[in-house]
Amino acid sequence: MKTLTNNIFCTLLLVAISWSTSFAQGGKSGGAKVSGSLLNEQGKPMDYATVSLIRATDSTVVKGALSNDNGVYTFDNIRSGKYLVKASVVGYQKAMTTPFTVPESAATVTAPALSMRVGSTELKGVTITASKPLIERKIDRTVMNVENSVLAAGNTALEILEKAPGVTVDKDDNISLKGKQGVTVMINDKLTYLSAAQLATLLRSTDGNTIKSIEIITNPSAKYDAAGNSGIINIKLKKNSQSGTNGSITVGVARGAFWRDNTSLNLNHKEGNLNVFGTFSRGDNKNTRDIAIDRITRDSTGKPTYFNQLTRMPHVYHYNNYRIGADYDVTSKNTIGFVVSGYSNSELDNNNGSTKIGATPNRVDSSLTTVSTIDQSYKNFAANLNDRFKIDTSGQELSVDLDYSKFKNNSIAQYNTNYFLPDGSTPHAPQLLRNQTPSNITIYTAKVDYTKPLSKTIKLETGAKFSSVKTDNNLQAQIFNGNSYVNDTTRTNRFIYTEKITAGYLNLNKQFKKMSIQIGLRGEYTQSNGNLLGSTPVDRSYFNLFPSAFINRTLNDKNEISFSYSRRIDRPGYDDLNPFVYYLDPYTFSKGNAFLKPQYTNNFEFNYTYNKSINVSLGYSRTTDVITEIILTEGQKSFQTNLNLQTQNSYSLNINAPYTITKWWSGNIDVNSFYLGFKSDSVGTGKLSDGQVTVQVKATQTLTFGSYKFEIRGDYQSPLTYGIYKIKPRYGVDAGVSHSFANKKANIKLALDDIFFIRRNNVSSHTLGNDFDIRQTNDSRVGRLTFTYNFGNNKIKSREHRSGADDEKGRVKGAN
Repeated sequence: MKTLTNNIFCTLLLVAISWSTSFAQGGKSGGAKVSGSLLNEQGKPMDYATVSLIRATDSTVVKGALSNDNGVYTFDNIRSGKYLVKASVVGYQKAMTTPFTVPESAATVTAPALSMRVGSTELKGVTITASKPLIERKIDRTVMNVENSVLAAGNTALEILEKAPGVTVDKDDNISLKGKQGVTVMINDKLTYLSAAQLATLLRSTDGNTIKSIEIITNPSAKYDAAGNSGIINIKLKKNSQSGTNGSITVGVARGAFWRDNTSLNLNHKEGNLNVFGTFSRGDNKNTRDIAIDRITRDSTGKPTYFNQLTRMPHVYHYNNYRIGADYDVTSKNTIGFVVSGYSNSELDNNNGSTKIGATPNRVDSSLTTVSTIDQSYKNFAANLNDRFKIDTSGQELSVDLDYSKFKNNSIAQYNTNYFLPDGSTPHAPQLLRNQTPSNITIYTAKVDYTKPLSKTIKLETGAKFSSVKTDNNLQAQIFNGNSYVNDTTRTNRFIYTEKITAGYLNLNKQFKKMSIQIGLRGEYTQSNGNLLGSTPVDRSYFNLFPSAFINRTLNDKNEISFSYSRRIDRPGYDDLNPFVYYLDPYTFSKGNAFLKPQYTNNFEFNYTYNKSINVSLGYSRTTDVITEIILTEGQKSFQTNLNLQTQNSYSLNINAPYTITKWWSGNIDVNSFYLGFKSDSVGTGKLSDGQVTVQVKATQTLTFGSYKFEIRGDYQSPLTYGIYKIKPRYGVDAGVSHSFANKKANIKLALDDIFFIRRNNVSSHTLGNDFDIRQTNDSRVGRLTFTYNFGNNKIKSREHRSGADDEKGRVKGAN
């Protein structure tokens, strides 16, 4: 594998160099690239400012542009001559550069820097709002701007993710991107070191009203952690970003099978060099789902036994989240800050299941009922200390993050099973089980990032990171012996897992006239130890290199192509390694696998963009030792676990096209087609070789009439094969309307998810000794009413926070 990776990396580097050389020598007739930067009085970037390039001789406007998030603007294909640049933004005085010259033979020209000053007069009672498209394609990522979306109001982060391009969430809340699991989820550019189940709990407790946008990065650079074979989903939270005191409050109610409610408050105060901010949210979420399982087991002679299981699973969830922090500008170049966040969440599941067992499909020889109550609590405290130092005006910068996170989760479960014969009599006493499962997780991370422009066209990025994670899971199990509960020695145990990762990276970016090239290399050294008391510890240490390469070429004003490659790793989730057994009923359970190995993926992607909007991407990836969920059968019992399969090959085609029909009618269509092929010569007692082409389509229509905005969204997924599972088609329609009033400070939104109540999760498997069909009905038709009010001053942006711990948090249950 190392030889393959090195060969791939060297080949890409040679291709990049030769390609760049040929283009760099190519035609200069297109003109020069003129760029510059905008800063405010505090030396911070001014984003989304209107910038005009003006011919100095006759004051003619040649081109217009908007500054980006870093305050940088660019004009392409500018002919030789004398120019000046004019910039304007609401609340600031207009600014203009001194005249400068674009020489005849120049490839790039940097305009004089501009500083924007706060205007001496303010517009009273007027709010100007820029509306971003719902789906926005950028060079290295797709962005879903949910901040003002009608369909996002009142939803949780997990429910919003289901609406994102190329993203699916299965019946067990596992997140997939372009059909592939192993997605890394970040919040505000910080990793969440959580298991899949814990991440789902976190996202269910994150109020969608606090989300600004969702970024989908299918091929991350070496700057990001190497985890995540299918890419990164970065959830950007809203920040109150104005001077003075300001904020917003959101109140919402929803109705599905049960009532739900949510409330969130955002506050910000900026005075002088100090900016203080806080976010608080709470909610009550009650829903239900029904799971029906029909399965057949066979004994050594091939004689079948038929099981018909039906479980109703009402679920009550309460969450209380907070995030408080401050930034202080020590100097115009140095800003220090801290963020303290946490939550206190609780969950109560009351499951009621029945199972009929017979020698033929319509015959009942015996039956059982299992009533379970699972009372869970999740608590977290996290602290981040950060320092950002702008060394000079050329872009040289140093940032440092120190993080600490502590999770305390607890589960108290009671399982009562009664057995019956066809005449209603009981063959033996009920089976009564009881579990207590306290879990403690501690995470420390430290990271440093350094950026150095080596010239006007070459930039160096480098950094290092260390993370330390310890999880302590203690399963205390009891069984009723007829008189009292006693310790169940067959299940009681303790599992302690520790993991340390030391990483460093190097990125080199070169800008040409119409092209940019970036190559990177990341190294990660991992030490892990999984210790199930009474068993031999599973001790591992390994070092891996993760190269990456990106080439972007602008063909002309409307056509752009890019190519990217990266190598990735996915380490097993903490829950997947935990070998404890968790029961649904005496015949159905799940357990972890302490011997899981990490999986490795080589990702290739080609992109074509037309007119900065329509995007087509082709992708191929190959994963070895792919971690895959499997259901195995032992006698009459079936259990779910995870195994390392041999390989997974993925081919994908994605087309994303926003469009405008009239001034008041716009839309977006996202078509994602992929093939997933799994192969393994040894799975249980058999072999696996299977795959299927799947198509996903998501279409959104937005209609705006004055202060009213209507949105309707439909999605469809064709049949999908994932490992041993055959997943049936899935589809649904959502709609909503919003109305702004009180000078656009207030907004009310009404939405209905799954209007026709047709979204289902139906799965089957008829391989490796399995013969089952699962039909799951969720509480998916939900009406939502949400009210938001913005108050206070509206001017200056506060600083973005980037921490190092969110990668690790993403693997913990119950986290935010």
